[in-house]
Amino acid sequence: MKEKVYIFDFDGTLTTHDTLLKFIPFVVGRLRFYAALLLFSPLLVLMKLRLYSNSRTKERLFAHCFRGMPVEQFNVHCHNFALQHAALLRPEGAAFVREVQRKGHLVMIVSASIDNWVAPFFQNVLVLGTQIDVRNGRLTGKFLTPNCYGEEKVNRVKAVLKQPREHYYIVAFGDSRGDKELLSYADEAHFKPFRA
Repeated sequence: MKEKVYIFDFDGTLTTHDTLLKFIPFVVGRLRFYAALLLFSPLLVLMKLRLYSNSRTKERLFAHCFRGMPVEQFNVHCHNFALQHAALLRPEGAAFVREVQRKGHLVMIVSASIDNWVAPFFQNVLVLGTQIDVRNGRLTGKFLTPNCYGEEKVNRVKAVLKQPREHYYIVAFGDSRGDKELLSYADEAHFKPFRA
């Protein structure tokens, strides 16, 4: 019998909003957040037009807001963000994650969001998110891994699953074009689930 693996996108699939756009003002305040959006608005427009890299835009915005912050402080913000924003989770999605966990299946969240703030939303879930670079205990503002988006989601899953592909029955959940490759890779795909 094949081993069942459940893989979930986070933003938009398990949550009702993009958590990056909630996390930044939570940490730096609304005024600084809106100032950053204004500063990066040309890049954001180019990104939407697919003329500039999604990953590079995100990294530059992240660096602007968090470069130099001690990682311990950043992780406290991540923990508090999850505690205070539990309502961002779609109830049906969160309940389904807990149900498949109870059945003993491997559960992964594979997200373009930074894994530091995704992980505190769930217990005993393997989070494969975009990882951040830390030097001398402080955030450099750079990403340590490629933005976990599109084909990178499949690459990250393949790196974790050690058995041949045919050993697994993969059930994947996503809601955007960034999940297209992951949904194609799965044996069973669910697009825009958990919507009441």
